[in-house]
Amino acid sequence: MTAVESSVLRCDGWTGALTPLRAELPAVPRKDLPAFFAAAAAAAQRLPAALAERLAAFRATGNDTGYLLLRGLPHDPAELPVTPTATPAPVDRPLMAMEAWLALVGSWLGLPTGYRELRAGTIFQDVYPSPNAHYLSSETSETLLEFHTEMTYHRRQPHYVMLACSRADHDGRAATLVASIRRALPLLGEAARQRLLAEPVPCRVDIAFRGDDPEGPVTSVRVLHGDADDPFLGYDRELLRPADAAATQAFTDLTGALDTVAEEIRLRPGDLVIIDNFRTTHARTPFTPRWDGQDRWLHRMYVRVPERLSEPAYPAEVVAFVGR
Repeated sequence: MTAVESSVLRCDGWTGALTPLRAELPAVPRKDLPAFFAAAAAAAQRLPAALAERLAAFRATGNDTGYLLLRGLPHDPAELPVTPTATPAPVDRPLMAMEAWLALVGSWLGLPTGYRELRAGTIFQDVYPSPNAHYLSSETSETLLEFHTEMTYHRRQPHYVMLACSRADHDGRAATLVASIRRALPLLGEAARQRLLAEPVPCRVDIAFRGDDPEGPVTSVRVLHGDADDPFLGYDRELLRPADAAATQAFTDLTGALDTVAEEIRLRPGDLVIIDNFRTTHARTPFTPRWDGQDRWLHRMYVRVPERLSEPAYPAEVVAFVGR
């Protein structure tokens, strides 16, 4: 199986198996999210066997590209309201198809998680263009959202970032970029590799976690950590601040390697991508909104894997910020 084949799974043939599972989920999820995700966890145990097998393999060992793209999930554009312009979503908003697949797949992988300081602690997050959005925010559209490992500065960092597409941008320009450390590592010199493994790097936090301090706390992130031959990655092009010339050079070398191996994923309706947040960094290319109610609309959910956690956790938990 090629790297591309290991990263993309066609789901068109499972409509008959998936649609009844969606019907088992509460129709208005935000009225009782714990109950909703309990139902999702139960239904997820009956995902099509071939899909469950691919999820199991990805959860156990990942893959070289650092993502798994589910393509062709059942969806109906006619059920969609206009693209949102505010967060959080109304409590009474009915469940949509791509939210249902996020819930089922995410519940199979682990524990859907919200972050208290981010998007009002929502579990299901709408991702849409917003005028005058901060350049570090996913709501920005007409500038590049730079490469970052999601919340690499957070001790309760998600293991997976999941993005599901209800609407693509009008011109098909927006691409999610994913760069895997498994592909970048062979391009990194030994000196840079050892430096990044040996010393943590100062890192600021995203604006959502800064509170009343415009600069926010400075955390300490190990850019490469774990097995030296197959390390985990903690990377943020905007927020990491190497402390000296040698650290800066190592970070620059890693940046070049990640740029070299980066892949484009152009999400379209019915797509759901699972990004391994401990093996990759991701970004998004610019696009031009039209502000016509039909702009790009993704749904995002974070998932933590319980056996990889050092503290008790449960589905639909909203956790507070703890810096590294």
